[in-house]
Amino acid sequence: MNGKFEFKADIAVDDAGVISGIAWPFGTPDRVGDEIAPGAFKSAKPPLPLLFAHDPSQPLGAWDQLEETAKGLQVKGRLLVDDVARAKEVRALVKSGAVTGLSIGFITKSANARRGGGRVIKSLDLVEVSLVTVPAHPGARVTSAKSAAALIALADAINRASAALQLKASK
Repeated sequence: MNGKFEFKADIAVDDAGVISGIAWPFGTPDRVGDEIAPGAFKSAKPPLPLLFAHDPSQPLGAWDQLEETAKGLQVKGRLLVDDVARAKEVRALVKSGAVTGLSIGFITKSANARRGGGRVIKSLDLVEVSLVTVPAHPGARVTSAKSAAALIALADAINRASAALQLKASK
């Protein structure tokens, strides 16, 4: 484990703030040559913070569904468009096509060198998924977006995830 916090990641959003996408597609490397192997996300559990551009001071909501499929890591969550002004702004940017990428923030637990450069990451701790303008993995995109219904539960989930991030950062 190298302990380095890293960022990697298809997305879509609806008027209510529901958003989904593929945070990491399997089978191809990102822009620096890293690939994440199927099974690497097995320890990932929701909720996870939904941030803008990996900025912990810009939480927009929470990812409440994470599923590793044959295609990659699929995510679904909610932008808190009724409660967080920046979430409403970012939803507009996603709907306009100005923000179309997803990128994951993680800590590598196990990796091997990859032929041609980069690494094959076999195990990681996923700590957040961000909406970004240019994702590290060109295939990581928003696929759909919708409105927040359970705002109180989501706010609680964000607070728990934020506290966990702060705890990891202090170690």
